[in-house]
Amino acid sequence: MADAAGFPLALHVASASPHEVTLVEDTLDRTFTTELPGRLVGDKACDSDKLDARLEEAWGIEMIAPNRKKRAKTQDGRLLRRYRRRWKVERLFAWLHNFRRLVARYEFHAENFLAMAQLGCIMILLRLIMR
Repeated sequence: MADAAGFPLALHVASASPHEVTLVEDTLDRTFTTELPGRLVGDKACDSDKLDARLEEAWGIEMIAPNRKKRAKTQDGRLLRRYRRRWKVERLFAWLHNFRRLVARYEFHAENFLAMAQLGCIMILLRLIMR
């Protein structure tokens, strides 16, 4: 999870088998900061009424995600304008791909990979502070 500028806010590692919708709340549990965002912008995989209701009820977070193809429109175009700035989150992934150990996935165990990804996030944040 990244903020509006693309800097890391939370990091969670899981196997590839669970769907993204089930991992959103686990990622929110692992934030680096004390404050949670008011809105989350996700891709089409996060378009779920159940997830929207859970995030609003438990966390007070509004989910913004474009609708899947065969689904009735649940959001208007004004909210989806924020989705156009999702490239800033993708920029965080590009910054993390500067660390070869993360790209090549040298770490076999999930805990070790999580530690290396957290180290990468720390280095990104330190670069921000050192400017």
